[in-house]
Amino acid sequence: MTLSRSAHSDEPHGPGVAGRLNWLRAGVLGANDGIVSVAAILVGVAGATNELAPILSAGVAALVGGAISMALGEYVSVSSQSDSEKALIEKERRELAETPEQELDELAGLYEAKGISPETARKVAIELTEHDALAAHLSAELNIDREDLVSPWRAALASATAFMIGGVIPFVPILLPASVRIAATFAVVLVALALTGALGARLGGSPMLRPTIRVLVGGVIALGATFLIGTLLGTTGVV
Repeated sequence: MTLSRSAHSDEPHGPGVAGRLNWLRAGVLGANDGIVSVAAILVGVAGATNELAPILSAGVAALVGGAISMALGEYVSVSSQSDSEKALIEKERRELAETPEQELDELAGLYEAKGISPETARKVAIELTEHDALAAHLSAELNIDREDLVSPWRAALASATAFMIGGVIPFVPILLPASVRIAATFAVVLVALALTGALGARLGGSPMLRPTIRVLVGGVIALGATFLIGTLLGTTGVV
């Protein structure tokens, strides 16, 4: 039976799909971090003073510093992953050159372990080896696609960009008059967090309610804590 082109349209199987979904989820999480981190600083300083200049100065510092920190963390993490992947690729390439028969047996054994009969597994291993031995072994043994390796620079840029996009959102309500500044910031931030929480759940294929509530609760705790600390420091005359 031939499946139509629209069958399982919600299950894309193209190359790099998992990687793209991971990037999207990372972007949503980065934006969420930007919203919470910058909003917490803005609200905390706003709790201590009504002067707009120090509030904005602290917010800009949090935005820039947070974006750089996110970029550096992502770059270091992805660089380690990239180095490991490249080392594994070279190791597999060397083994194929030095012991091709053993590698063929190993590949056939991997397919047998997945439930394929020994005869079919051997045939599949031979055909894949003739087509592209390295790609076959990387996929079966290590789940690596050498054409789709992670990029530390791209990861760093994406992380910093997502953080800054999210971090800019709290600046809009904080510019309002002091009498409504805090309440408006809470409202805007919670709406933005609800959207990112729902989007992250959607990308992950899970129900949206529980992840969204978790994100909202975390945001309320962060903003409430920093606002309380700022208010206490302001009323006691420490700042």
